[in-house]
Amino acid sequence: MTDAFPEAALTENALLGGRLRIAQPRQGFRATSDALILAAAVPARPGEAVLELGVGAGAAILALATRVPGIHAEGLELQPAYAALARRNAARNAIPLEVHVGDVTDMPRPLRQRQFDHVLANPPYFAEGRGTPAPDEARRTARHESAALSSWIEAARRRLRPGGTLTIIQATERLTELLRAADAAFGAIEIKPLAPRTGRPAPRFVARMRKGARGPLVLHAPLVLHAGDRHERGGDSYAPAASAILRDAAPLAFDPREDPPSEGAAFHGG
Repeated sequence: MTDAFPEAALTENALLGGRLRIAQPRQGFRATSDALILAAAVPARPGEAVLELGVGAGAAILALATRVPGIHAEGLELQPAYAALARRNAARNAIPLEVHVGDVTDMPRPLRQRQFDHVLANPPYFAEGRGTPAPDEARRTARHESAALSSWIEAARRRLRPGGTLTIIQATERLTELLRAADAAFGAIEIKPLAPRTGRPAPRFVARMRKGARGPLVLHAPLVLHAGDRHERGGDSYAPAASAILRDAAPLAFDPREDPPSEGAAFHGG
């Protein structure tokens, strides 16, 4: 892969009901609803420092910065072309974003000298040797891990301030692996399953945890993404809670009986 995508290889996509517009490659890894759900789960407040590990084209960190204006946003990306695209997308949306090129296991020196209030990450869902490798190199890199999930957890621990939060989205089959990796350094772990429809198994989950905290594991009711028990018409058929996140930049409340994870952090734009 070159250090930049040619213009003809890009498409422009509107996210969050048009509040955010990003360019993405036609072929290769493209952001899905997972990135917006991940961003919605981060309990950031204006003025806090946030780092995304594996920033890609910037969809998640820019969605978070759209919902919570005034955060100090940074990203780490392994692939230079995606790092350049994330910078371009940040500029396109007038969102300050510093993007570093490097690996979670070998971060650039400037990033190793910083600490953050929040880290978010969408590590590859497939462990080494699992799943069918994608033919496209960039998509293969994004979907199949080159660094173990435990390395992502450790990288987040090193960059977080005491009491800082890690928010991560991952495949359900790797939940035990994630909890094992987080056990020594993180507590107050909350798990929010993501189910495609009511009564269906949840293939993914969002986890939120705090560095150095104590507290029991909490498994919340799932976020149901689509209304009804089957797809019966055109359109996306998102359930109201999911639509509020994906269309209106609403935060993800892990427990709907409680306040959203970041009071006053809903989208402030017009």
